[in-house]
Amino acid sequence: MTATNGGPTGTKRDTVAAVVRQWQAVHPDLDTAPMEIIGRINRCAALLQQAEDAPLRRAGLSRAEFDLLGALRRTGHELTPSELARETFSSGAAVTKRLKQLTERGLVERRGDSRDRRVAHVRLTDAGRELVDATLPEQLAYETDVLSGLDRQRQHELAARLGELLGQLEGRPGVLRV
Repeated sequence: MTATNGGPTGTKRDTVAAVVRQWQAVHPDLDTAPMEIIGRINRCAALLQQAEDAPLRRAGLSRAEFDLLGALRRTGHELTPSELARETFSSGAAVTKRLKQLTERGLVERRGDSRDRRVAHVRLTDAGRELVDATLPEQLAYETDVLSGLDRQRQHELAARLGELLGQLEGRPGVLRV
């Protein structure tokens, strides 16, 4: 599945295919196959981020806030802000800001550590747990609809391939330079 000498692989109708064709016209000697994969992943991510998650919006939550609440719900116990940052792939500053908003809304509570006053423990309130439990099925139905253009077999194949790529990227320190 190389892009050289035969045009881009995959559909010819997406925007990445057009970009690849343009690069091939300018630099026909370059193998643009990586662009076909990374470009499409980036384009899909951008479109998904732009799309409004309707169930989350109805619940008054951003995706990032829901991710924090979801991390607390799925782990089933209190987490520190640092642990939440790791669980949600967020910066400490972003977690702190979101926790402040979620605390003000009564969805999470913070408790100081009895041994170290610098450490806080965060837990869901009953209202937070109820909101996550009510919103998750709706969000999953929304995401199912987003993926409905692919049959179940293709969804499983795509999930497996993306899992392979993610595992490779996560397991190789230094591959991604930040």
